[in-house]
Amino acid sequence: MEDPDGASVQDALADLSILKKAEHLPADVADSAKKVTKTARKCDPVVSKDSGNTKRGMEIKSSSTLKQPVAKSGLTGPSRTLSLGPATRRNSTGGLMEKQAVAADTEQINSVASVGIKKSSPSLGAVRRTLPEAGGSSLRSSSTKEARKPSSVFPDTATPVTPTSSAINDKDLSRQPSFSRSTFSSSLKASSISSESTACSISKRVASKLSSPSAQTPSPKIAPKSRTKLPSNSASSASLSSELKKGSLSSPLDRSCSAPSRKKPTTPESRDSRFIMLPQVEVKGGDDVRLDLRGHKIRSLSSSGMNLSPNLEFVYLRDNLLASLESIENLKRVKVLDLSFNDFKEPGFEPLGNCELLQELYLAGNHIVSLASLPELANLEFLSVAQNKLKSLTMASQPRLQVLAASKNKISTLKGFPYLPVLEHLSLEENPILRMPHLEAASILVVGPTLKKFNDRDLLKEEVAIAKKYPAHTALCIRDGWEFCSPEQAADSTFHFLVEHWKDQLPPGFQLKEASIDAPFVEDLCRCHFLFAQFDGVESKLVLKYRWYIGESAISHFVAIPEAITEVYCPKREDITKLLKVECIPSVEETEYPPIFAISLPVSPGTGCPKVLNLGVRGDLVEGNIIRGYPEIAWCGGTPGKGVASWLRRRWNCSPVVIPGAEEEEYQLTLDDVDSSLVFMYTPITEEGAKGEPQYAITDYIKAAPPSVSNVRIIGDLVEGESINGSGDYFGGREGPSKFEWSRENKDTGSYGDFELVLAGAPEYNLTRDDVGCSIAFVYIPINFEGKEGESVSVVSDVVREAPPSVTNLKLIGDLREGSKVTATGTVTGGTEGSCRVQWFKSSVPVLNGDNALEVLTTSKIAKAFRVPLGAVGYYIVAKFTPMTPDGEAGIPAYAISDKTVETLPPNLSFLSITGDYVEGEILTASYGYMGGHEGKSIYSWYLHESEIGSGDSLLEVSGLLQYRISKDAIGKFVSFECTPVCDDGTMGEPKMYMGQERVRAGSPRLLSLQLNGKPVEGSTLHVDKKYWGGDEGDTIFRWFRNSSDGDQTEIQDASSAAYVLSVDDIGFYISVLCEPVRSDGVHGSTVLSETLGPIVPGLPTCQALQLSGSLVEGQRISFTASYSGGVRGDCCYEWFRLNGSGIKEKLCESECLDLAIEDVGCSVEFVFTPVRSDRVRGLSRSILSDVIAPADPIGLELTISDCYENEVVVLQKRYFGGQEGDGEYIWYRTKDRLYGSTLLEISDSLEGVSTRGKGLSYAPSLNDVGFYLALYWVPTRADGKRGQPLVSICSTPVAAAHPVMSGICVKEVSLGVYFGEGTYFGGHEGSSLFSWYRETADGTINLIPEADSRTYEVTDSDYTCRLYTPVRSDSVVGEIKLSEPTDIILPEIPKIEDVALTGKAIEGNVLKAVEVIPSSERQQHVWNKYKKEVRYRWYVSSDSASFHPLSSQRSSSYRVRFEDIGQFLKCELIVSDVFGRSSEPAFAETSRILPGIPRIDKLEIEGRGFHTNLYAVKGTYSGGKEGKSRVQWLRSMVGSPDLISIQGETGRMYEANVDDVGYRLVAVYTPVREDGVEGRPTSVSTEPIVVEPDVLLVVKKKLDLGLTKFEDVTRFRS
Repeated sequence: MEDPDGASVQDALADLSILKKAEHLPADVADSAKKVTKTARKCDPVVSKDSGNTKRGMEIKSSSTLKQPVAKSGLTGPSRTLSLGPATRRNSTGGLMEKQAVAADTEQINSVASVGIKKSSPSLGAVRRTLPEAGGSSLRSSSTKEARKPSSVFPDTATPVTPTSSAINDKDLSRQPSFSRSTFSSSLKASSISSESTACSISKRVASKLSSPSAQTPSPKIAPKSRTKLPSNSASSASLSSELKKGSLSSPLDRSCSAPSRKKPTTPESRDSRFIMLPQVEVKGGDDVRLDLRGHKIRSLSSSGMNLSPNLEFVYLRDNLLASLESIENLKRVKVLDLSFNDFKEPGFEPLGNCELLQELYLAGNHIVSLASLPELANLEFLSVAQNKLKSLTMASQPRLQVLAASKNKISTLKGFPYLPVLEHLSLEENPILRMPHLEAASILVVGPTLKKFNDRDLLKEEVAIAKKYPAHTALCIRDGWEFCSPEQAADSTFHFLVEHWKDQLPPGFQLKEASIDAPFVEDLCRCHFLFAQFDGVESKLVLKYRWYIGESAISHFVAIPEAITEVYCPKREDITKLLKVECIPSVEETEYPPIFAISLPVSPGTGCPKVLNLGVRGDLVEGNIIRGYPEIAWCGGTPGKGVASWLRRRWNCSPVVIPGAEEEEYQLTLDDVDSSLVFMYTPITEEGAKGEPQYAITDYIKAAPPSVSNVRIIGDLVEGESINGSGDYFGGREGPSKFEWSRENKDTGSYGDFELVLAGAPEYNLTRDDVGCSIAFVYIPINFEGKEGESVSVVSDVVREAPPSVTNLKLIGDLREGSKVTATGTVTGGTEGSCRVQWFKSSVPVLNGDNALEVLTTSKIAKAFRVPLGAVGYYIVAKFTPMTPDGEAGIPAYAISDKTVETLPPNLSFLSITGDYVEGEILTASYGYMGGHEGKSIYSWYLHESEIGSGDSLLEVSGLLQYRISKDAIGKFVSFECTPVCDDGTMGEPKMYMGQERVRAGSPRLLSLQLNGKPVEGSTLHVDKKYWGGDEGDTIFRWFRNSSDGDQTEIQDASSAAYVLSVDDIGFYISVLCEPVRSDGVHGSTVLSETLGPIVPGLPTCQALQLSGSLVEGQRISFTASYSGGVRGDCCYEWFRLNGSGIKEKLCESECLDLAIEDVGCSVEFVFTPVRSDRVRGLSRSILSDVIAPADPIGLELTISDCYENEVVVLQKRYFGGQEGDGEYIWYRTKDRLYGSTLLEISDSLEGVSTRGKGLSYAPSLNDVGFYLALYWVPTRADGKRGQPLVSICSTPVAAAHPVMSGICVKEVSLGVYFGEGTYFGGHEGSSLFSWYRETADGTINLIPEADSRTYEVTDSDYTCRLYTPVRSDSVVGEIKLSEPTDIILPEIPKIEDVALTGKAIEGNVLKAVEVIPSSERQQHVWNKYKKEVRYRWYVSSDSASFHPLSSQRSSSYRVRFEDIGQFLKCELIVSDVFGRSSEPAFAETSRILPGIPRIDKLEIEGRGFHTNLYAVKGTYSGGKEGKSRVQWLRSMVGSPDLISIQGETGRMYEANVDDVGYRLVAVYTPVREDGVEGRPTSVSTEPIVVEPDVLLVVKKKLDLGLTKFEDVTRFRS
């Protein structure tokens, strides 16, 4: 009978034999386990890779197989292998697993093995600390077949080990009793996996480092390929477990690391999977946020003893027996969750939806077949699902997932790939999908632009380039199951795939022919194309509705664009690099059908050349109104600018004429526009200067406005005898014979507004004497050219005045010398003379010409006398006399001029004086009056005199100045000023001096400036910096003040000097000084207060004394005492450091006290105190070093035994305190009843019913312990041997029996389509076991087959593409359901093609389409409908219908006949393949001989530079047989006009432009003609407007500028 995990007895025998041999190892091997970590860092990792997967469910071989010798590592020959049963689960660490016994005699064997272990190796806990939990390494057994390829791993996280194996001989086997296999079940799993699944213990941070080449870990060297021959996986695992127990792990490591000749660099071909990642255990977080239960054989998260606290953030449940996520929803704050290497099989990840903060999820090494139930996790960044049974990656969208590791699965398709918008790393190594060509390009398409690494390397440039060649909707097709093909065939293939997908939702009677979107450019119209073909006989009208969306990628969530519901859409600037999606909703007779869609390429920035989309003119087309042109512009990526607008006037049957000045979008209609139509021309121009094509819009004819008149007025002086004119602004078409009327106010009636007509028909009227004192009215009646009369408008003038006064006999009287008086006299006529006004001028000529050449000397005044100024010397004097009446009416002015010019006088001074106060610092100003022509440079001098009569000393510094600032030297003296007049011709007059009337007095003392110098720091000295003025300074007074921030001021006592030392009392205050200047004679000046200085800050903080307080023993708390100075004490800094014996310094904390821990024992503690002031200013640090910390007495703080199970190592929870823990005393007892209190503490005193079961930290209950309580007696012992008080703990429940299980489940095919299931039962006596058969579908889902409940099963039609399983379970105590290894895939008949038909005509240019004919048999119809995958097409060509040659680029069902095919025969070959990868026999169809097509010309264009002197040529691509004499006609076309002008005689392919072509486009019409005379459809092409050759234009401009050329007609406009 086998153990619960299905292992055979031979496994136990092999393990026991190795244990016995291990007892003779040297004593120093016991310490080798401690060297594993250090050794792993020195050597390059060496791993091996299975050449094939080990089959589960194989039968147990006979005992003779066990006798085969064991081949050592390095042999190259193939070896026979032994499989002792399937490995039921996998292990991530390769660590020691516990055993189970099934008989009473096994207990004795375990005791012997335990003694052997204790003698030769440290405790199990010490061994575990040297394994991957401590160093991040893992172990891996050799393959049972060919040696695996070398694999690179992360050198900073793992060191794989290849353990040696031992041979088993007949003697060993015969001496060993039956033994439990549970010890090796996990080791079997460890041998079936590679170290890449466990060695990579990394976190998300490591993964992110790998993403950039600069941070990528260098590839380690690996050993060359090797071959290892082992008797079985079980034997290998047994050897591995024994080596672990013996502590001999360092030996194989040292051997692998000491052979440098075997190392070689890593190559891409030798690398293994590197994304089967395991997390590093978070060691910084406390126990309240971290849970580490790796390798505890936990079966359920809801079992007793499990405490899934909601506060946990790091949970490690690797290497357990979990099969359900029950209770995982309690982990609401978890960030890292490691569930690797458990027994998860069926989908059931819904509880993870409560883990909203989850960032890293590890599911590697399970049996997961589907991720469909994995919910969307908003914060998930890392997901490892490597080494499972996934066939696809279908799951919910993960918005923040960056790394997806899915190596070593059964993934064969990208169908259902989720939306992962930020995915950067994708690993699919060792999956069937790697056979797909260009898988990396397909991955780039389905993931999007965020993908940076594929299979742990940077993306290949070739694959990125290939991905760009596929249509935008390819990613969606891949996710829906489209089979990836080459880029050349992708467009047709994906379209047919979508059509096939939509065929059931299209309107009946219609077939989709096209679904596409034009290449989108920014701010340019983008049009979608959905083309439907209507079947014959269908008369329903198809209506299409559109809806535009935008998204980041084809697989992203598209967002609807508001109001974008038409066939076209103009992308915006923010749409650049995004994709457009259009949903087309077809409807027939108000019945809407499901939408179909098309996806565009990424939006491009645009050409930058703007386009006019629409152009219109709005406004009432009536004279006088304002109309406006409204252009609609597509800027196509350019910066919107101001286009060029112009208006042209076009009369009936005439060419348009440019309206001068009309260059804005608005235009006001004028009289010239009446009976004409207007042309609005607009050329869009971007700010960068790019011009678009000009467009024009034409209005209807402009109508004239009704006749009217405005601004009617009377022009002229209303003075008797003058003529006045009536005027007005006519509007309303052309003016006709308008009417005018003049009326005079009637004085006789005396009523206001009563007028009598005096004149009609003339716009002019002469005022008479009768009009004086009356108002004149003028009436304007507008009449247009057609005689239509408008509304009249009148205006009334002011009262007509009498004629103004005048003057005669005007003359000048007086002496014409400088300074003399001149008087104007004359006779005034025209009424009584009033206050006449006279204005004086000077003139350089003696003849008057009105006001011309006159310079004003005075303003108009009543006085008629005038004193001649200096400015009139040498000029004639002119008087302007204006007569005035008493009522203020002015007459016509008269002019009089002198007979001679004004004469000048000799230079002299009319007066001389000094103004100002005679006080120090004041300014004295000298003034004088000059006469005698124009003054030159007169001489000024200042003097100081001791007395009024004595000579003075000249002040040279102010010589030549009219001002003097009295200096200190002038105090007590007299000041005088002397001036010598000088004419501008150099003539000097007599000098004159003016003496001051008093002596100069000293000024009042005052301060010109006052400020404080010095630093506002406590202890600094402040100095007064001042500038004194006002005689000699005496004893100036100083007063110092202390100012607060709120304005309070306090005088500082005993501070009266010009310097002041800042004290501590000044801290936080502002300092100012009050200074009162004092002259030497005791006169006091005004006090001055300086600006404040501060605030005063304290000095640098200082620590005066520092000492430690407290006991220097582990577990005690120590603190410090420090004295502080330097301002107000703030938050000082405290730092505690640990100094070990080697001098290494480690920072502990920054608190005021320190709790001594075990790590501090044997070390000294240093405390660093940094004084900090309240304003956070830091002083110099001061430190103190303690004595060595002593350990505390050993104490056992906690000892708890969890629930105990048969053959499972008891899980303990114990806590120790008191220095470094040594080898304590552990004794296990068994008792029938549970003990309490003192009885439990005295359990070692040989109580009745108590027996000793073993000694040591670990203990696995045997079958004899079932139903008993286990107790552990523990004496805590320190490393130096000191013992503490003992602790005793007893389990809460008796030891439970093992759970019943099934093993060795397998399926055998006994006959064609008939299968038989069998397995081995363990766990009590077998009852009526239940049998059931399951069917595994292509996507990995396993479904129960109804009514299949016997050991045999016959295959049905529903089993195609499936695999069969046979699970068996116990019916007494229900155990875990066990599944067999699946059978081979069951496949149906291969689809066949009965015949092939070709549609279309065998004519050049036509499209031939191949249509396959399906066999009519029911089986073939069923196979085609259900299992057909694709039909592959290949076209051939032949000249004689005998030997055909393939056309390499033709792979679709349709083929367009080419010119080269004329006269040839075509053949299409079809091969159909099914979803299982099988292909049918080829079928084909042939055409008749290909005939030429209708002649046509494509890609027609005109070559030329665009100047009027250049040669132009037309060329294009002809098709339709051999070309004959095709015809070309050249024409001209005006920009914006549809009219064409033929160019006579120009019918060749070449045309030389001339000056007549300037401003026109050249148009070429090409009529293709076949050689047999058959004509095709004419095609036209045009150039840009022809411009003048630049050199010619430059010459003409130069001649125009020089006036050498003149043009009569500047511009011509043609319609």
